[in-house]
Amino acid sequence: MRTIQIKRILAGTTILGSLAFAMPAQAACSDLEGLSITDGKITSAAIVAEGAFDPPAGSGPPPGVAASPFSDIPAFCRVRMTLTPSPDSDIRSEVWLPLDGWNGNYAGVGNGIWAGSISFAEMGRNVARNYATAATDTGHVGNGMTAEWAIGHPEKLVDFGHRAVHVTTVAAKQIVKAFYGRGPELSIWNSCSTGGRQGLMAAHRYPEDFDAISAMAPANPMTDLMTQSMWQGWQPQRFNVRITPVELGMVHGAAVKQCDLLDGVEDGLISRPQQCGFDPVVLQCKAGQDKNCLSEGQVSAIRAMYDGVRAEDGTSLLPGWPVGSELQMAALTMGAEPFPVAMSYFRDLVYGGRDGWDWRKTDYRTYTEDARSYGAGILNVAPDGLNPFFARGGKLLLSHGWSDGLIPATNTLRFYHALYSAIPQQAAETQLRLFMAPGMDHCSGGEGPSEFDTLGTITDWAKTDQAPNRLIATRPTQVAGFPGQPPAPPREPMERPLCAYPWVAQYDGEGDPQLASSFSCGLPDPQ
Repeated sequence: MRTIQIKRILAGTTILGSLAFAMPAQAACSDLEGLSITDGKITSAAIVAEGAFDPPAGSGPPPGVAASPFSDIPAFCRVRMTLTPSPDSDIRSEVWLPLDGWNGNYAGVGNGIWAGSISFAEMGRNVARNYATAATDTGHVGNGMTAEWAIGHPEKLVDFGHRAVHVTTVAAKQIVKAFYGRGPELSIWNSCSTGGRQGLMAAHRYPEDFDAISAMAPANPMTDLMTQSMWQGWQPQRFNVRITPVELGMVHGAAVKQCDLLDGVEDGLISRPQQCGFDPVVLQCKAGQDKNCLSEGQVSAIRAMYDGVRAEDGTSLLPGWPVGSELQMAALTMGAEPFPVAMSYFRDLVYGGRDGWDWRKTDYRTYTEDARSYGAGILNVAPDGLNPFFARGGKLLLSHGWSDGLIPATNTLRFYHALYSAIPQQAAETQLRLFMAPGMDHCSGGEGPSEFDTLGTITDWAKTDQAPNRLIATRPTQVAGFPGQPPAPPREPMERPLCAYPWVAQYDGEGDPQLASSFSCGLPDPQ
């Protein structure tokens, strides 16, 4: 593609005129409006001055993703486009291009829950690190909590499931090449939750789109996750009890007390849930006790949350949540109905139009099978379908917080084990990594260190072919409070090494336990 005629950007203006002399030869931002792209059209292209981006109202980040003030974003070219790969598609996507200092790489951004908006906060962070970046609303507008937009619109479900990210990526690369005069050296995907699933889906269906993918806490297999979320929401009603943050906090505290020291140091974290044999029965009320304890029904409900989805005959169907993930579970257990994201999937799509469906009385074998029958071909990524991605040298970084109460870390572990066995041994050892983060909630936050650089890690990995075996995670000292409430007091800083699974971090027995340098990676004691 010939480079569009070069123009000085806002020549004569005070704000950005000096940038024209510092930039490499590249097209003018406004000229991109006339660029022809695959499966759609560019609707606008304009420069946004440094720190001047004003996000649309209601376009906050997905759950678990911290907000961005946008004040530290350098000047960039904002390209907006509408993509229509099917007659019923209406995909809104954006590409942001740093005006100065582009690092030569492209980073794709994903979504949360049912999507419906563009992840501007994540795009801003990428531009601040000099990546060209793009994101999409996946073809509909909404708050992410409901799938009503897909009723009667099967093509829109396909767009959400996998197609929107792909056509956005194809168009974004065309725009990058037109603007800078060359395509990206590396194409990176870095996202969490639904974004994590989208990354796995790209590796599965479109293995040429990305060179390296970071999939954190992936919502995969999505149809199974919908069933698991229904299961969690059913347990309080099944046993006719309430499971509130009070009960969950009590359980969490008892679990930490029992299993904290498994890594050799008392730090308020459960680092090895798989070796933790905690049973909530230790909190069951004794005769005459009615405070600071659990009823028999509450114990049974929480046990069922750990044990996972079972059929009426007791057969285990899907994994449960690991010990230590209790503090976020309230989002799934406190409603009059199960989690809205899952309820909408079954009510509006799987059983849409069916009279007499009662979510309290459906056997979970039926739930599991019906959920897969309806959407697995569009929404799920099977672990045996990624061989073409690895065959071309692709790198996949999986990660998950052990205390994630919205998506069970056990799902990612199960996917990893199956994937490890499905690909050639050389690829499993050099192109695949999993890191589990103790005390980390969904995508971010929690009691433990939850901040680690996945974007930088996979970029370096793709450049050098050196697979990471140890990442350093840090804990923010300031905890985000509830709106209208005073900020929480600052916490002590904490570092931990995250070790490539199945290795775990073990305290060396000396040195500051708040520093990662005081820990070594090794295989856990099988006992």
